[in-house]
Amino acid sequence: MTKWNKIIYWTSTILFLLGMVGGGTAQLLRLKQNVEGIVHLGYPLYILTLLPIWKFLGSIALLLPKYLLVKEWAYAGFFFLMTGAVFSHLASGDGVKIVSGPAILLALVIVSWFFRPADRKIMFTNK
Repeated sequence: MTKWNKIIYWTSTILFLLGMVGGGTAQLLRLKQNVEGIVHLGYPLYILTLLPIWKFLGSIALLLPKYLLVKEWAYAGFFFLMTGAVFSHLASGDGVKIVSGPAILLALVIVSWFFRPADRKIMFTNK
């Protein structure tokens, strides 16, 4: 892995995880803006307990050096979470300003997954 690939990987991963942990904390604290956003999207308020737990556990999984299968599941979960957020905002008529946050996080998780080091990938071999 080249030096630039490592820089891209860690930069995208840290920025993404800051978004997940920050957003998860705001959701867990049920800040007014988060409660209003969830109601606006039509989701039940209990999702503000479930989403942060997933975000925190997934963030831990991405940072741990081993547990490659768990890491792949975390990336998949984050991909589904962010595509769901983008689609939910678009479907509810939110503008580009609102959709851009989840879209940027979606791009960051894709970049992080693509540039992850070999020791963070599951390698399949034919024997």
